[in-house]
Amino acid sequence: MAHYKASESKREQFRRYLEKSGVLDTITSVLVALYEETDKPNNALDFIKLHLGTTGPEPVDAEALRMELADLQQKFNLLMEENKELKNKLMQYEPSPENGAAE
Repeated sequence: MAHYKASESKREQFRRYLEKSGVLDTITSVLVALYEETDKPNNALDFIKLHLGTTGPEPVDAEALRMELADLQQKFNLLMEENKELKNKLMQYEPSPENGAAE
């Protein structure tokens, strides 16, 4: 009987661990999504794997993506400014279509 209580305690601890870490909620939501599918997939396991994998990038990956995004936005802004300057220089040497048509 003591062995049963010890394993029951471990089970309860493990259940609380899964609940606290969000595993139970995630699995439940995936199973609910599978249940609510009108056209059930041929392979339920593939459906579960696909939906479990859509939790998003790892925090490290997300931070790297944020840094890359900021870098690319800065490069974009520099290129837009350079484009604007080059267009202004070009306008000095070529007449605009409105001016060229009037001549």
